Amino acid sequence: MTGLKRTVALVGMMGAGKSSVGKRLALRLDVPFRDADVEIERAAGCTIADIFARFGEAEFRGGERRVILRLLSESPHVLATGGGALMDPVTRERIAEQAVSVWLRATVDLLVARLARRDTRPLLMRGDPHETITRLLAQREPLYAQSDVIVDCENGPHTDTVERIVAALCEKRVLESA
Repeated sequence: MTGLKRTVALVGMMGAGKSSVGKRLALRLDVPFRDADVEIERAAGCTIADIFARFGEAEFRGGERRVILRLLSESPHVLATGGGALMDPVTRERIAEQAVSVWLRATVDLLVARLARRDTRPLLMRGDPHETITRLLAQREPLYAQSDVIVDCENGPHTDTVERIVAALCEKRVLESA
């Protein structure tokens, strides 16, 4: 055990690598990994795309808030949040109070390249993905920028990103040893 004092909440745009990096980070820190999107689907009994289609984004965000608040009440772990989770003021406030937030910052071009491999993102199912990501990032970036730690993502191995996060957590004294 590495002595993680608080949950590490990974935030950032879809495609930044929150789930992929999060799994590796949790292994590196020897703590559980939780993916808010997986937990939402489990609680709802359907996919996020289905939730968006049936109930709309507002209802999805409400469910996302409930799931994230529940996960934040657990012992320290690595939590991958949804790209828009910080848009909800209650979610944003609780993450700030109960976790250390890490923004996985990525360029629009990197996000578009990564997201081109999948067609499961409800917010990208209509229109030009580059334009949509640019617009969403402009809305969300001020909130992401309030994170405790900012780590730039590159088109390299996720293990490099994990090591940059570990170093930052040690520097912030959220992690006793690595």
